[in-house]
Order: sequence, then C-alpha cells, then structure tokens
Amino acid sequence: MSLPTTQHLRVVSPAFVVEQLPHAASPGDDWVVLVRGPEGLTVVRAARPVDSGERWVGFYSGATAHGLDVPGMLAAIVKPLAEAAISVFVASTSHADLVLVPEQEEQQAVIVLKEAGHQVESGDDETREPFWSQHWSEPPQS
Repeated sequence: MSLPTTQHLRVVSPAFVVEQLPHAASPGDDWVVLVRGPEGLTVVRAARPVDSGERWVGFYSGATAHGLDVPGMLAAIVKPLAEAAISVFVASTSHADLVLVPEQEEQQAVIVLKEAGHQVESGDDETREPFWSQHWSEPPQS
C-alpha cells in the first residue's frame, strides 16, 4: 500500500538561527522551538540583524497537516534533501513539520523538493507570510 507523502510546503519567514545554550541559560521570550536535551537547550528563533553565524530558512508542512499515525511524512521531505547533500534541522509538532535548511541552500532545496513531488510555496522576503502569523496574534518578542 502506498501512502500519500507529497506535501504542500510553505517557505516561511523570517530566517531562523539555531543556538545551543547551557541548561541554566535563559532562552528569552523570542524562541519558536525549544528543546531540552542532556547537552543543554537547543533554541530556534527568528534571526536578528545583529546575529552572526548560520541562518536557516524554514519549510513548513502545515498545509498538509497529518496525525502521528501517518508514516513517512517527514521522511518524504528530508530524504530528497539528504540525497542532495543539503543539511536539515527539524522541529515537529503533532501534525506538521518545520524543516530548516541553511539559507544559502534555499533555492536548491526548493528545486529538490519540487522534483520529489512536493508543492513549494515560496516567494521573495516581502511576500512570505511570517511563520507565526497563523499561530500567534503577534510575533514573539525579541
């Protein structure tokens, strides 16, 4: 039996940064994803102009929401990216995935994902819908 794994992905803004902090550090209030692991806190938040280091672009699968019982949804996104040697960082909810790729790999990632059968809603920075617009009434505070 073949399961539908092609998805409608939306490139979201702004660019993100991924940080590793010690357990005792405060991540602030502007995080989008916060994961506590044995090695400390991993924080994903909107990139600020003063941030140095790698910036990431997010592909969000919320338009193809699915339950936890649907296998292969995340694999259908990350497998073609891995085959194209594009690094990813993933944050998942109970019904969708946020797949981050390095900002300089965005155009190649769009091509790869479309070739894999996904619909990718992209656009320039002015036309992109902010990631939080469907989730919060206002952006997280910086």
